[in-house]
Amino acid sequence: MASSDTTAPPHAAVSMEVPLKTSSAPPPEYGSGGRSFKKHAVIDMLLRVLLFTTAVTGIVVMVTSKETKQIPVAPGIVISRDAKFSHSPAYVYFVAALSVAALYSIITGAITVLALMKPGGNSAKLKFHFVILDSLLLGIVAAATGASGGVGYIGLKGNSHSRWNKICDRYETYCFHFGASILLSLISSITLLLLVWLSVYVLSKKIARS
Repeated sequence: MASSDTTAPPHAAVSMEVPLKTSSAPPPEYGSGGRSFKKHAVIDMLLRVLLFTTAVTGIVVMVTSKETKQIPVAPGIVISRDAKFSHSPAYVYFVAALSVAALYSIITGAITVLALMKPGGNSAKLKFHFVILDSLLLGIVAAATGASGGVGYIGLKGNSHSRWNKICDRYETYCFHFGASILLSLISSITLLLLVWLSVYVLSKKIARS
């Protein structure tokens, strides 16, 4: 009776060992790239905190800009006139835009914190949404800043061609308030621009690693 040979061929042993030696590379979020993306998420969160701070401070400074002056209109006749932000549609839009920016910074800041706590949360999809929304809000805040700056310049210098008189020589506190608010809004606009640049940079790094 012929003896049966149960020895496995050499190629079979090799094929059994190959799957054991190969392993998939870890995703970028868990390697050295993950630390880089986490650092970018921390910077993103700090910028959103700065956006919230400047937006809220700008709102408070603007809405508290009311000033009352006694204006002489005739010999022996004086009337009381108020100067406040609600008298100008540009300033009303300014307050509304900064209010949206403050609320937006709270929501996106919370999302960034959750992304930091969850492995792989700082995804390319999240950054893509941030680029779109940050760009949209940048346009809103920048438009409000420009419109308010134009009205503020007329209040400061006037316009002789249009016969618009300046008012900052009488309402100094009011003009100081809206000037400070416009400066804070400008900082908010720059912060949003930096956020857009940061998200685009992170997206480009993720695309390069894929």
